[in-house]
Amino acid sequence: MKPIISASECVSESAGPRPPVLLDVRWQLGGPHGRSDYEAGHIPGAVFVDLEAELAGPAGDGGRHPLPDLEEFGAVMRRAGVGRDSSVIVYDGGQSWAAARAWWLLRWTGHRDVRVLDGGLAAWTGELSKEIPAPAEGDFVPAPGALPLLDADGTAALARSGLVLDARAAERYRGDVEPIDRVGGHIPGAVSAPTGENVGEDGRFLPAERLAGRFSGLGASEDTAEVGVYCGSGVSGAHQVLALELAGFTGALYAGSWSHWTRDESRPIATGPDPQ
Repeated sequence: MKPIISASECVSESAGPRPPVLLDVRWQLGGPHGRSDYEAGHIPGAVFVDLEAELAGPAGDGGRHPLPDLEEFGAVMRRAGVGRDSSVIVYDGGQSWAAARAWWLLRWTGHRDVRVLDGGLAAWTGELSKEIPAPAEGDFVPAPGALPLLDADGTAALARSGLVLDARAAERYRGDVEPIDRVGGHIPGAVSAPTGENVGEDGRFLPAERLAGRFSGLGASEDTAEVGVYCGSGVSGAHQVLALELAGFTGALYAGSWSHWTRDESRPIATGPDPQ
């Protein structure tokens, strides 16, 4: 199943006999809480999901956005109406980073029918609602392992033997600036691949063939069994995994990402434009 859906397709499916569960995951790094935007207007029937509190565990040794407790994540999804066999559509304000995080978590925990609204709420042309829905309880139970997941050691090994993509902005990869984490730079051997280059000016994903060309140019090939991905804290990296899937490649997410890597001062750090 294609991991994205257009706004027009979302309208059509929502009016059909088996409407999807809609999740509003609006979030901005360092910005205002997405709940206020949700309450001001959301796609009718959408349930708000809080990335910081419900799609991540408490910041700490696992990084800024470690994986959530799976029992709590399952409870959040069930309260939102997600069932084992539900069709799920997730969206955010338009960047699709937060939506991709929700997509990745659901896919990683075994839900097969989940898609990101391409272009997010910015692509939506229908009416918005202020009504807070109360969906029937779903029966989804997380079963982790359906998508590949990397830890720090696995990412380091893959950066030496295969391909690891750093999804952050190029200046953070080079170590020119680091506005968030302890130190700038990148994991030795990782290749710079900013997430922003997965989309066009409208925030929608590039066509699959263009994404395939992009990732091939970065070193992915038909012989690449798995492409490692990390970002700052496992949010924009999920967007990269989704883009890789569109392009026909399998992405393995290092969920702790740079915020986890740099908590251990013994881990090596490379700077500059070259991987090593």
